[in-house]
Amino acid sequence: MQALWMVMAAFLFATMAVGIKVASGSFGLLELVFYRGLVSVVFMASVMRARGTPLATPVPWMHAWRTAIGVFSLSSWFYAISHLPLATAMTLNYMSGVWVAAFVVGGALLYGKSTRQGPLMATVLAGFAGVVMMLRPTLDQNQLFAGLIGLLSGLGASMAYLQVTALGKIGEPEGRTVFYFSVGTALTGLVGVLLTGFTPWSSVSWQAAAWLIPIGVLASLGQWCMTRAFSRGATLLVANLQYAGIVFAALYSLWLFDDHIEPIEWVGMVVIICSGIAATALRTRALPDTPAEEH
Repeated sequence: MQALWMVMAAFLFATMAVGIKVASGSFGLLELVFYRGLVSVVFMASVMRARGTPLATPVPWMHAWRTAIGVFSLSSWFYAISHLPLATAMTLNYMSGVWVAAFVVGGALLYGKSTRQGPLMATVLAGFAGVVMMLRPTLDQNQLFAGLIGLLSGLGASMAYLQVTALGKIGEPEGRTVFYFSVGTALTGLVGVLLTGFTPWSSVSWQAAAWLIPIGVLASLGQWCMTRAFSRGATLLVANLQYAGIVFAALYSLWLFDDHIEPIEWVGMVVIICSGIAATALRTRALPDTPAEEH
């Protein structure tokens, strides 16, 4: 099933997050964005050359929009992370699944399609409820602006996902889509680092340095799997399965960092898993096309 590529993407992104957690002890967030993008550019260029896939694209503006909205989402998320509790920032970013569901159902109504997607959309909402149970976000009154930025990060991510779907439907190779996004990420990180400065290598731990290449490779593979999932799978099902990343991250925290998982978090984990299973069972009743696929 093509949508299960999203589960693999979630696993790869969660593994990448472990590397970011380790590397952040020596590098700033903007540096990690730059190194992640740089390694991804080199890795994807090498893969595409080996596969004989040209870098030139007949739809440069579609890639430009996907890259711009993706970089906006990433930058907004990092801003939210720096000004909000981590759980709140992650929850707002993971609202992307809810936004995708809203766009798909709203688009179906706009285009006069059948809307037999209620049960599948309910699984997306149930999965997000599981995310809230696991992360238990909080927001103070003086954090409202940062909360709005965090909300925009999820909205931007959903728009990027739908653009990925559109690129896949016109036949753009997944590798090319990932490559151009990596270029945008690297350039954004570079601009930020030029303003803030690089960390001297003499103060970088070997563990942090050792993670730089794996972070970029994992990001590339995760983006590739995510792109394939949204390009070829049922959109609402893929939107639901992205919540698996929270489950993988929680298990990594338990296994590698000895973090304690509260009972309500275990319940939330079960809700996410059950919603994903339900979404998979209901996928045949979902409309696989999104408004972007009409073109």
